[in-house]
Amino acid sequence: MTLTDARVGAPGSAPTGVGTELPGTAPAGVRADARIVARADGRGGTALPVLDGSGPLAVRRVRGSGAEARVMVVGAMSGPLGGDRFTLDARVEEGARLWLGSAAATLALPGQAPGEARYDVRLAVADGAELHWLPEQLISATGSDLRVTTLADLAAGARLVLREEQVLGRAGERPGLLTTRLTLRVAGRTVLDQQLSCGPGAPGGWDGPATLAGHRAVGQLLVVRPEFAEQPPAPRMLGDHAALMPLPGPAALLTALAPDALRLRRVLDEGRSLLGRGAGGEA
Repeated sequence: MTLTDARVGAPGSAPTGVGTELPGTAPAGVRADARIVARADGRGGTALPVLDGSGPLAVRRVRGSGAEARVMVVGAMSGPLGGDRFTLDARVEEGARLWLGSAAATLALPGQAPGEARYDVRLAVADGAELHWLPEQLISATGSDLRVTTLADLAAGARLVLREEQVLGRAGERPGLLTTRLTLRVAGRTVLDQQLSCGPGAPGGWDGPATLAGHRAVGQLLVVRPEFAEQPPAPRMLGDHAALMPLPGPAALLTALAPDALRLRRVLDEGRSLLGRGAGGEA
């Protein structure tokens, strides 16, 4: 998650969260899990009865405002690297409000273990609850192979603001292979299920005019609000490379391309302003 690498320990020891390696075998990669449960505290605020992380997925509560609880994912080591398996599971119960972000960009790197790295995010939001999932950018470095899946499972009266930003390569370098899949279910109905693969090894045409058209930053803003079921946002373009579209049910999706992460964030922030920030305030 950050550039600090805590994977090297004392000789003969394995750092916390790192798979062990037997002589003559390939490294197993890191297995890391984070679990967060947000619950209304009965006094107009939000409690966090479960706040647990391991290895590179450390989670910390930070100062919130009003009824909202805020949590940051703080990277304790670099990655994900090849062979790593990260899982983040957040559940927001009825009447609770949670803002969830990351302290730094996620940098996908090549590793000693064979095979792809995986980062799975599972979000569940109950009726009358609200979640803002706003991590920093995901950067796909040369030689990396990362698959990210995000599943958001919402009740009919839930609210969600979800931002994804992918940057293909660091400055002046080619990207690795990056596959992302985003799935949204509302009241048991699949509203959105889409996948994008970029970089060496991706299906042909990923960098062509029908997909990224030479851009190196791509992002999405997904907003779910119950009132959108009756009054959906109107479809519109935001500049030449961003489109805001209503989805079936109470949801809207903004998809944007940009030459770099800074300009991508500006477009997504504009989309958040158009769609409204919801009861959670600043996010």
